Amino acid sequence: MLTIDGVTVRLGGRAILERASATVPVGARVGLIGRNGAGKSTLMKALIGEIEPDDGEISKPSRARIGYIAQEAPNGSMTPEEVVLASATERAQLLAELETCTDMDRMGDVHDRLLAIDAYSAPARAAKILNGLGFDEEMQQRPVDSFSGGWKMRIALGALLFSEPDILLLDEPSNHLDLEATLWLENFLKSYPATLVVISHERDLLNKVVDHILHLQGGQLTLYAGGYDAFEKQRAERAAQLAAAKASQDAQRAKLQEYVARNSARASTAKQAQSRAKMLARMQPIAALIEDPSLSFDFPNPEELRSPMITIEQAAVGYGETPPILRRLNFRIEADDRIALLGRNGNGKTTLARLLASQLTAAEGEVNAPGRLKVGYFTQYQVEELAGEDTPLDLMNRAMDGAAQAAVRAQLGRFGFSGPRAQTRVDKLSGGERARLALALITRDAPHLLILDEPTNHLDVDAREALIQALNDYSGAVILISHDRHMVELTADRLILVDGGTAREYAGSVQDYIDFILGRNQPKKERGPKRNGGKDPSGNAGKTNTSGQIRFAKSELDKAEKAVTRLTAELEKLDGLVLEHSATGFRQDGEKMQDCLRTRAEVADRLAEAEEAWLEAGAALEAIENG
Repeated sequence: MLTIDGVTVRLGGRAILERASATVPVGARVGLIGRNGAGKSTLMKALIGEIEPDDGEISKPSRARIGYIAQEAPNGSMTPEEVVLASATERAQLLAELETCTDMDRMGDVHDRLLAIDAYSAPARAAKILNGLGFDEEMQQRPVDSFSGGWKMRIALGALLFSEPDILLLDEPSNHLDLEATLWLENFLKSYPATLVVISHERDLLNKVVDHILHLQGGQLTLYAGGYDAFEKQRAERAAQLAAAKASQDAQRAKLQEYVARNSARASTAKQAQSRAKMLARMQPIAALIEDPSLSFDFPNPEELRSPMITIEQAAVGYGETPPILRRLNFRIEADDRIALLGRNGNGKTTLARLLASQLTAAEGEVNAPGRLKVGYFTQYQVEELAGEDTPLDLMNRAMDGAAQAAVRAQLGRFGFSGPRAQTRVDKLSGGERARLALALITRDAPHLLILDEPTNHLDVDAREALIQALNDYSGAVILISHDRHMVELTADRLILVDGGTAREYAGSVQDYIDFILGRNQPKKERGPKRNGGKDPSGNAGKTNTSGQIRFAKSELDKAEKAVTRLTAELEKLDGLVLEHSATGFRQDGEKMQDCLRTRAEVADRLAEAEEAWLEAGAALEAIENG
């Protein structure tokens, strides 16, 4: 049992944890959550002994092995396979002893122990873990130094999982993973046989893996049974109870204050007034649940741009003189598209994003976009490269050179940097705040297209929900690369699979893709019929499973309905413009009126096609459900 008893930790004179207490049952799988900067990583460091509490104590079973990923990624000439195998220290020590041992009795004991700890199957288990984390056979034999920082952290994660500690501590383990590796990790952790404490802001992982939520807020810990949805429900109930109790207390306080004010000066009632004043002084105010008022995302809407926004025809793209990474690219991006790019890391998602952002040029074929197209491109590197001594106001003033201070402040305010927050040094901001600042900077000129490459890595659960809402309110186009499938499901209505050296439309839903990935990651002997109805990842194969057919048909109906809703709104907006130009603009700018009418005709045609697709999808779903 892991016990945190009255722990206080102060850093820089500020209490991060203050008399925090919680008891984690043996074998529990706990999700440690809290707002950015609440102290989750500090608590983790206290659990492993890296930080000594100022007060209180942390107790754990005396012989329990605790596993935690160090901040330093592995380096050197060892291969990923060797790094992972070396993490099983007892196995490594026994094998090393065998090489020099001459005592036959001792050799027998060593062999017995190696059999007991299943040492001889270790290479196969290590390979399985590395494969799940995205390392193919060739990658498993390359030197660690040949990998980027993100892949090195995957190696460190693989070594930690392979070592099977009695208490496994994970701090945002999916930050360096793609969707495929995240799904594998989720399945691995579901069956982890010992105690698990994981810091995560992945709603799906917190619902499917953990059986307790440990909430850190205001330096205090509260343990809830169940996953994240259960926690959110309990928190909402608690907030309602607190609000009701606070309203009742406020009414009582007002009544007491009124009595004291009216009766203190009267001799006949002074004693009663004094009694009520003492009662008022003893009354502890009930505080409502703390929320972060600065949590904000508000993307400025762009000026209108005719569809298609970008067309790509037989394009190929790569880097320098090397062969292209992606070929045969053929698709178009509409002015209101919501696209998610699927595919493993290394398949070319970021390369495609950089092509669309005009950071790379096509080696073959054509990429056509209007000259006035503005693109906002977000990457993790922007968050990491923000200058520490600058303030958000400094950075935005430079980015919006020549703009009025009111405009600069307004843009910062859209992302929660109002008042004093705008003049806080960047190195004093949390990771989530830096991510918001990076988003504020790339959207300063109201881009028509937002390209977001893993925008949620530094954001807590509430911030992710705020970002989802902001993206759904934004009127421009969005291209999203994310391993957070909750975000993908709630924002994207087109999926493009980047795989096999190209990118193409994926006909299924996010869940279909997840089902395919989970089937692919199973050992061959465990594979049965594909849960997604027999589709390959591009969604082209036949569907043999009724539940898969229903899910696919519902996905098509949902996409068609969203398209009808969007195009109807666009048509209504254009009708308003036509009326406006009819009243004032036709005589002044006949060409503008003609452009408006042409665009309206195009949208009306697309709406008619979308409505027909909607009806067909509804009929197809009804036919499947009725057998």
